[in-house]
Amino acid sequence: MSIIKDFLLQLTFMLIPIFTYYTFITERVEDAKNRKVIMTILWGLSIIACMSFPVVFGQDARLELRVIPLIFGTLYGGFWPGVFLSALIILYRISFGIDIGFYNTVIVLMLSLPLIVYFQKSFASSKQDMRVKIAVCLSFSYCLIGLTFLGILRGFSKEYLTVPIIHLIFATVVTWCFAMLIEAIREVHQLRLEMQKSEKLRVIGELTSVFAHEIRNPMQATRGFLQLLNEPDLPEKKKEYIQISLEELDRANEIINDFLSFGKPSIHDKERISIGYQIQRVVNIIQSYTLNCNVEIKTDIRDNCWIYANPQKLNQSLINILKNAIESMPNGGMVWITCTSTDDGYIKIVIKDQGIGMTKKQIDMLGSPYYSLKESGTGLGMMVSFQIIRSFKGKIQVNSEKGIGTKFIILLPQIT
Repeated sequence: MSIIKDFLLQLTFMLIPIFTYYTFITERVEDAKNRKVIMTILWGLSIIACMSFPVVFGQDARLELRVIPLIFGTLYGGFWPGVFLSALIILYRISFGIDIGFYNTVIVLMLSLPLIVYFQKSFASSKQDMRVKIAVCLSFSYCLIGLTFLGILRGFSKEYLTVPIIHLIFATVVTWCFAMLIEAIREVHQLRLEMQKSEKLRVIGELTSVFAHEIRNPMQATRGFLQLLNEPDLPEKKKEYIQISLEELDRANEIINDFLSFGKPSIHDKERISIGYQIQRVVNIIQSYTLNCNVEIKTDIRDNCWIYANPQKLNQSLINILKNAIESMPNGGMVWITCTSTDDGYIKIVIKDQGIGMTKKQIDMLGSPYYSLKESGTGLGMMVSFQIIRSFKGKIQVNSEKGIGTKFIILLPQIT
């Protein structure tokens, strides 16, 4: 009964950091680096608790699950959290005495940590099922390496290897369970964020459809009267004031057009179109603007890139993203546009610039209502672009680094 209680205690040490992080930290801490530091500390405390209260078999045999916090901390945190947790294991293990178990711990960590770090990048970019498989395989590998070296150090006898074999099976099963749990919690958290965002966008969409037309009518009348007042014999100062008023009304009209585009619940008139042809059209349309901004566009477009979409709306989305890329380079530069097909059935459009870049927080806010990095921007253009891509059952990924540039990756379902 005592052994079962110790096993349950080990499982509790795994659950506490998971629920603490996803219940309290993700909602309250906005900065990704701070979240990663807190998560690493939580896994570190879990490691210390697991090592402090192991499952004891007889007099010398000890079983604990420090491998699971180490693996999860490294896979979800990255290289430095992995190094920190490994160093913590070694330093805390010294307090139990330097013996064969200590040497085995050091050897296993030296061999396992590079393996975990190696798979960390592919883990971060993989889908949910593959992430679970990677975590389970790494846990199995860690325990197998420990079992092998313990056999080398102590001898391959039943007496010494029974507990490590139990540890291998138990750790592998528990890793699978907790990997599934973490991925399920992450998925629910992501869905909740998307639902909150969708609800905000739905409300804005309904309001804009109602009010945009009512605002546009008096604006058109105002613009007409201003044009009538703009007579040739007016003083230059008054002509300047009228011209500024007309320009501001035109700018307000553009914002209303964005509102109306966003307020449309769906995009009809879809057809089979060639992405390569549409990209080339967009480049030709925006060519004069790039020349004025001292920006050069380079394209690499593959053949047979077909999707089902509305060409005008797709062009609108691409032009918005391209304009942002060009405007992010006040001193000029290069914009690359590539179009390829992926193995999982998508057309991949990449728009990359050499602009000022964005922080992680700015990337997360991109496409949100009224969020713009430009002084005179409303954020509606990018918001509409995101909505258009989603309406084609596509998705947008944004990678950026401050001072280096930004890469937009647009994935759209491919058709033959």
